[in-house]
Amino acid sequence: MKKNYLKKLKTAFCILAGNAMLAFLVAAFIIPHGIIMGGTTGIALVLSRFIPLDTAVFVLIQNSLLLVAGLIVLGKRFFITSVASSVLYPIMLALMQRIPNIDKLTDDSLLSALFAGAMMGFSIGLVIRVGSSTGGSDITNLMLNKWFHIPLSTLVWINDAVVVGFQAAFSGAEKILLGIVVLVLESIVLDRVTLLGKAQTELFIISDRFEEIRKKLIKEFDCGVTMSYIETGNLKKRQMAVICVIPPRRVFNATELIYSVDSSAFITVTKIKEVRGGGFTTERKRIVQNGGNN
Repeated sequence: MKKNYLKKLKTAFCILAGNAMLAFLVAAFIIPHGIIMGGTTGIALVLSRFIPLDTAVFVLIQNSLLLVAGLIVLGKRFFITSVASSVLYPIMLALMQRIPNIDKLTDDSLLSALFAGAMMGFSIGLVIRVGSSTGGSDITNLMLNKWFHIPLSTLVWINDAVVVGFQAAFSGAEKILLGIVVLVLESIVLDRVTLLGKAQTELFIISDRFEEIRKKLIKEFDCGVTMSYIETGNLKKRQMAVICVIPPRRVFNATELIYSVDSSAFITVTKIKEVRGGGFTTERKRIVQNGGNN
């Protein structure tokens, strides 16, 4: 019960913090400097040129219509996970825009684009990490994916390109370039945040002394290992290989340990973007066998 409560509390905090940060950067950096961007905010920036309404109002109207469409096409579960951000973001944007002098934090447009791109990736990443959706144009992309089976990554780029293209018609070359800076930074930071704390390193070890290496890794590093049947290419010798996933900071010590057992061991080191399961995202089950952990 306590674990479930903490998980729900974490989810609520990430959704709230992510939307608050996104609303802040749009009010402080994007709108004051006329930087173009994608999504429902980008569409709202275009519409606000012709209709005298707050950007937040346009975003709320779009998100509400898309939520109804998402409920019909994608189902109730998606609606529940998306409704929080779809409503929270425009409300917070309206509140942020009313903070005195929020649009005067900096006169440097490039600095604004850099901060906006980095913070946008971080804020959206917080929401995605807890399994929620940022709503808005994400709903459009998911509906198109369901109907036409086009990859989501492709739809995201097409969607943003169309929205940015509309804004480009009313913006100068400098604003367009700043918008590109925001989109690139957002993509880079978003990728890092969504995988934060989950990236690991895999060691694949081939050695005649595989059993001794297996025991040493378990004992010295308290990590799980997997044994795989292999056949060497040159001598066609059948033996076992050791596979071990560890944090990047422990790679040097692990390789030193392996070479202390077998100086001729063959090791490949692979960076893994995400690891789930026992010992990483869930507690590892331990079995005492022959005096050691396994």
